[in-house]
Amino acid sequence: MRRFLLFFIFAAYSTLSFSQRLSLNFFGGVANYEGDLQNKFFTFSQPKLTIGGGLSYQLSDRLSVRTGITFGAVTSDDKKNPNLAVRNLNFSTSITELHLAAEYDLFNLDEASFTPYFFAGIAVYHFNPYTFDTTGTKYFLQPLSTEGQGFYLNRKPYNLTQFAIPFGGGIKFPLNNSISIGLELGLRKLFTDYLDDVSTTYADPDMLLANRGPKAVELAYRGAELPNGAPYPTANSKRGEPKNKDWYYFTGITLSLKLPGAGERIDRSSGAKNKRSKVGCPTRVY
Repeated sequence: MRRFLLFFIFAAYSTLSFSQRLSLNFFGGVANYEGDLQNKFFTFSQPKLTIGGGLSYQLSDRLSVRTGITFGAVTSDDKKNPNLAVRNLNFSTSITELHLAAEYDLFNLDEASFTPYFFAGIAVYHFNPYTFDTTGTKYFLQPLSTEGQGFYLNRKPYNLTQFAIPFGGGIKFPLNNSISIGLELGLRKLFTDYLDDVSTTYADPDMLLANRGPKAVELAYRGAELPNGAPYPTANSKRGEPKNKDWYYFTGITLSLKLPGAGERIDRSSGAKNKRSKVGCPTRVY
């Protein structure tokens, strides 16, 4: 019984110590992308809603590790870009992402009225681009091999689950000991050019028809759907830009809730606890 009590006390103390540095994080905003249908590096054109949540653990006054899951989507349409309108392609995809990152605050948020911060890490995400044909029927594009992946010029099918490098930054404002809000921009460096299902050149239409059927040919080039639109381009003519990999990014508002006790900090020199005042005012303003 004594050993059980000692173990219970130790476990409770360890859990409390851990929770004092643990926070729940929430994110809400919009997602967008840069690629072969959207060549601006950053834009609010055609945004899609994004939400996410996760945990962070404070290693020191300024350094934390964080992990979370984000649900978003991106979309783009050649009709919105005068330089690409004749191609007439479009796509949408949902994105589900898990990430692990380190976050560094420039100021100690227990003492400052705000702090800029930066983060970087690793992520795994899932996507699956799709479009709608002229009848409104939804088609996922990866199985159609619109550029001949799997049978043409040694092009390999792209994976729908891949790794990315998330990085970015923002600014945070404490409301009291337990709650802070902020603004964040998070970029994702990808290792694929097929987030939008466009990358290289047009496959030979006869080979595409033989291997994937008429729907693949129809959705690989959609300029013929336009009034006075041109027919399917010559095989191996430019469809995308393979040297530039795609990106996606999230922009939005963050909310962080410290678990009970997480607002307390120990002054190592004196052993005293450092807290914000009851009204949430910082001890120092930058």
